[in-house]
Amino acid sequence: MSWAIDTAAIGDDRRSRHGAGMDLSITLYILGGLLMLVGVAGIVLPALPGVPLMFLGMLMVAWGGGFEQLGPGLLMVLGGLTLLSVILDLIAGLLGARRVGASRLALLGAAIGTVAGLFFGVVGVVFGPFVGAFLGELAHSRHGGTATRVGVGTWVGILLGTVAKIGIAFVMLGIFALALLL
Repeated sequence: MSWAIDTAAIGDDRRSRHGAGMDLSITLYILGGLLMLVGVAGIVLPALPGVPLMFLGMLMVAWGGGFEQLGPGLLMVLGGLTLLSVILDLIAGLLGARRVGASRLALLGAAIGTVAGLFFGVVGVVFGPFVGAFLGELAHSRHGGTATRVGVGTWVGILLGTVAKIGIAFVMLGIFALALLL
C-alpha cells in the first residue's frame, strides 16, 4: 500500500514537472519569437545588433523545443552565419575605404565617424562614416577630390555590407523555417 502511494507521488511529481516544462517551453518560444522580430528590425536600425538578436531568438526557440528540430549542428551553422554577419558589418566600410586607396587617417576617421554617428540616429549612421573618412583623408592629402572619393568608397562599402547582412539574415531565417517545418 505504501508502494502505491509512492508511485502516485512520483506520478504527481512528473505531472508538475511536465507542466512547468510546458510553461518554460511556451515562455522560450515567445521570448525567441520576440527576439527574432526585434532582430529583424535591428538589421536596418543602427542601434540594434539585428543578426545576433535573431540568432539568440532562434537559440531560445531551439531550447524551448528541446533541441529536437534545431540541433547542435544546425545551431553551429546559424552561429557561424551570425559571426560572419557581425564581421562583415564591422569591416565593410573600412574595406570600401581601403579599396579606393584611403590613408590610415581616413580609415581611422571612418571608424570614429561610425561610432560618433551612432549618437545622431539614422542620419549619423548613414553619413558618419562618410564624414569621418572624408575628414581623415582631407587631413592626410589636403585634396578635396581624393577625400570625396574615399568618403564615397566608405559609404559604398557600408551599403554593400548592409546588403550582405540582410542576405545572411534571410538565409538564416530560411534555414530556421525549414528546420521547424521539416
